[in-house]
Amino acid sequence: MTTTYPFSAIVGMDGLRLALLLNAVSPAVGGVLVRGEKGTAKSTAVRAIAALLPEVDVVAGCRFSCDPAAPDPSCPDGPHEPATGEARPARMVELPVGASEDRLVGALDIERALSEGVKAFEPGLLADAHRGVLYVDEVNLLHDHLIDLLLDAAAMGASYVEREGVSVRHAARFLLVGTMNPEEGELRPQLLDRFGLTVEVAASRDTEERVEVVRRRLAYDEDPEGFAARWAADEDALRERIAAARALLPRVRPGDRALRQIAAVCAGFEVDGMRADIVTARTATALAAWAGRTDVRTEDVRGAALLSLPHRRRRAPFDAPGLDENKLEEILRRFEEDDPEPDPDPGPEGPESPDDGPDGRGPDGPGGSDDPGGRPQEGAAEGAREQAPPAAPEPEPSVPGQRTGEHEAADRATDAAEADDGSGGGTGGAGGERAAVGAAEPFRTRRLDVPGLGEGAAGRRSRARSAHGRTTGARRPRGALSALHLTATVRAAAPHQRARGRRGPGLLVRRDDLREAVREGREGNLVLFVVDASGSMAARKRMSAIKGAVLSLLLDAYQRRDKVGLITFRGADAELALPPTSSVDAAAVRLDRLPTGGRTPLAAGLLKAREVLRVERLRDPSRRPLLVVVTDGRATEARRTDRSRPVERAGRAARMLAGDGVASVVVDCESGPVRLGLAGALARELRGTRVTLDELRADSVTELVRDVRTVSNTRRAA
Repeated sequence: MTTTYPFSAIVGMDGLRLALLLNAVSPAVGGVLVRGEKGTAKSTAVRAIAALLPEVDVVAGCRFSCDPAAPDPSCPDGPHEPATGEARPARMVELPVGASEDRLVGALDIERALSEGVKAFEPGLLADAHRGVLYVDEVNLLHDHLIDLLLDAAAMGASYVEREGVSVRHAARFLLVGTMNPEEGELRPQLLDRFGLTVEVAASRDTEERVEVVRRRLAYDEDPEGFAARWAADEDALRERIAAARALLPRVRPGDRALRQIAAVCAGFEVDGMRADIVTARTATALAAWAGRTDVRTEDVRGAALLSLPHRRRRAPFDAPGLDENKLEEILRRFEEDDPEPDPDPGPEGPESPDDGPDGRGPDGPGGSDDPGGRPQEGAAEGAREQAPPAAPEPEPSVPGQRTGEHEAADRATDAAEADDGSGGGTGGAGGERAAVGAAEPFRTRRLDVPGLGEGAAGRRSRARSAHGRTTGARRPRGALSALHLTATVRAAAPHQRARGRRGPGLLVRRDDLREAVREGREGNLVLFVVDASGSMAARKRMSAIKGAVLSLLLDAYQRRDKVGLITFRGADAELALPPTSSVDAAAVRLDRLPTGGRTPLAAGLLKAREVLRVERLRDPSRRPLLVVVTDGRATEARRTDRSRPVERAGRAARMLAGDGVASVVVDCESGPVRLGLAGALARELRGTRVTLDELRADSVTELVRDVRTVSNTRRAA
């Protein structure tokens, strides 16, 4: 049996440890969402807290962990006879990212339900986690419908399984803990709100603290049992303190003053709904019980707000969760001025800190480099610094080819603008590149989808066969039956009833008769943006509008559950600014920092996109890509790799992408009185669609329809 790393041996991470302990004291707080970079011991802390939970009494033989003192009347294994229960440790159940719906909520034996009329139910992970801990690592990567089922069960304290008229319900009350790396994608705001508390963790930047982390981990890996034995006394003390706080909790009642403070804080931060107020009140109550008090004080309200409100302050998809502590102090200060009634006297040394250990030494216990656990770790990890874009070489003559004099003049103007930008000058230096400009206000875009019928991950963009959606047909099951097509099953079984010896009511169904429903829904795609950041785009002062358009497309990708990637091309080459990821927020940050200037290596951008898509096809073959090229179609390069011209090289690269079957959209950014139509030609080479910035707006289609109707009505009236 694997020995769990002791909770009291964890160095630092005060906020995470406190949030877990408060949920251990009061599961009604609603769980914890732990956000942080990789390698910050998120999983270690979660697994360690389960070992501190008190044992639970269960009905012997019950698969659903019913309490013998108050068994669940609707338990599928019930009704339970009055009997003495047996004690067992609280379980910690892990939900894998790739789990199926049946594995989560349980599975019904449809064949027995149809043929015998019995509810043969195999419990899922929600039943296993009842009265314990349910841990979801990388919760942001879990399928949306699984998250919905999980959070519904956590909110209602019960799990419901409904299949073809057969219904099963069982209790499912557990401590829900989710961990996530924000770089890999965010949770939807409505799902964030369902977690009671949130904690941001990051690796300590303190040398001594990092040394102590390594020292303890090496000691644990060398001798897990011996290491756990050295911390056994601290673990027992924490376990006793949790039990004492649980016993005290029913006697803790937040007074009217504390409730008014909570309401003032939640209203001051303009959080939506009332869940924030309720969770904050429960957390403040748990904090008071953890401190051994029956009264809720201002410091409890402050501590509760810091844990329960940051993820509820997110107003837009690209806003980072967080809480302004100065504003919190200002709200509490104004409340004190309006309602000066003091808190009860905490004594000469003040109230015991929620993070103090049972012996006052802090949760880290003995040892540890001047108590390294006493320093809190707060804030998210700093973002990686962006590398400077490559220097742009010497300018080359204007784009050659079959041109009219007007086209040649337009090209010369483009080259002049790029050279004047500074990054494409004779020295080839990048020092004259233009600073990043802000994006224009985002707007609602028209839906861009991939043609055909896919089978990728569930989402909201392109048509796909999926587990959820409208039923379009039936087929023999592939593996375990998940969605019964009742009519097709009856039709398959009906002709064989006499041969099977049917004599009475009921249908004799065999496994060969079962048919599963074929459903059509929507899938998420990989949306790969290829953005022209050359001097010609900046020279016409269009970059703000272009960034606004790309930001709008990113917002659309966020809402449709897509993965996104970002390639930029400027100067001498193309750069993968953001590898394909589920974190649309990260793409928005990279876009905001995007500088402009230099030549237009369009072919390099397209070839880079082809290489990225080739690798992603190997990683995730079921996720279909959508290539979005944002450019005016011009192509100028400062070096020649062969005797062909830049536009010809771009055309060849586009035809290669088209040959790979990549669906594409070209967002035409060309403006001004002279337009060459190069973006339209690029779209034809890609066998894709061309849209202008104006046509990208969803309201532009509405306006077009409205204008057509107006003209039609006018003509009829005339």
